[in-house]
Amino acid sequence: MVSFHYQTVLITGGNSGLGYETARRCLILQARRVIITVRSKAKGQDAISRLQNDSSVHKTNPMALIEAYELDLDDYQSTILFVNKVKHELTELDVLLCNAGINVFEHQMSKSGHERHLQVNCFSHFLIIMELLPLLQATVVIRKAPSRLTIVGSYSQKRHTLEPVLSAGASVIDYLDGPSNFDKYKQYPNTKVLVNAFIKHLATIVPTDEVIMNVLCPGVVDTNIFRNFPVLLSVFMFIWRKTFARSVEEGGRASVYAMRVAGKESHGQFLSHNEITSEVSMLEGKKGEEVACRVWVEMSAEISRYRTN
Repeated sequence: MVSFHYQTVLITGGNSGLGYETARRCLILQARRVIITVRSKAKGQDAISRLQNDSSVHKTNPMALIEAYELDLDDYQSTILFVNKVKHELTELDVLLCNAGINVFEHQMSKSGHERHLQVNCFSHFLIIMELLPLLQATVVIRKAPSRLTIVGSYSQKRHTLEPVLSAGASVIDYLDGPSNFDKYKQYPNTKVLVNAFIKHLATIVPTDEVIMNVLCPGVVDTNIFRNFPVLLSVFMFIWRKTFARSVEEGGRASVYAMRVAGKESHGQFLSHNEITSEVSMLEGKKGEEVACRVWVEMSAEISRYRTN
């Protein structure tokens, strides 16, 4: 039986949608402590109240500790404050789910000076991963079992436009930061292929007996990620997702599968519909290893300016 018994689970973006449902499921499955991230105290208090009053959570795990930490992924400084709080407050971390993300249809700059998709979907999460990796590894000594790291990706990554950039040895960051290169239909897929590449290479560094890590595509889930779409596209997506999209409950089950059920074979892999799959030919084989390493080097150089470890 799937269980998070005695475990501490941290989920970014957990006050609504897929993150909230995943937090709820972890609690039902006996997680001892669940921490979600929110952008304001009010949202955190509301989410905690809803989780505590959820009938299934109250019935199966009424003594669980539910917390909300403030985090603005748009801002490196907020991210640093967040990871410092986690390292100060937690002595163990069994599961890290990097769930939060954005998909907007205009070029916007983050508070940290990078294009927002790049900052939120990549840089801030990569910084969190690298800063909390030692805590995940240390928990192995306590549990005598590997910790888990899952980050939400997307099947849309196959629509990326980065191969010419990487083939030319050019900077991916410069390309994605540039307003003239912005494509409202491609920026999200571009950042998600970077997520895949980053984890693919990190998995070659961290062994499976320490941390099992993977990238999850939960499918198109009926959540508010579509809220920033243009009006006409929003109308179309509303009708489409109400007809064809997976429910948030189904999405939550997919998250739990990646976080807890998928084994060592999923290490560094992309999961869709609970199966290991390859969506990006650029990341396959020897060439894929080289591309992933190149992405890793550039992403690591960017976040190294903010590392505290």
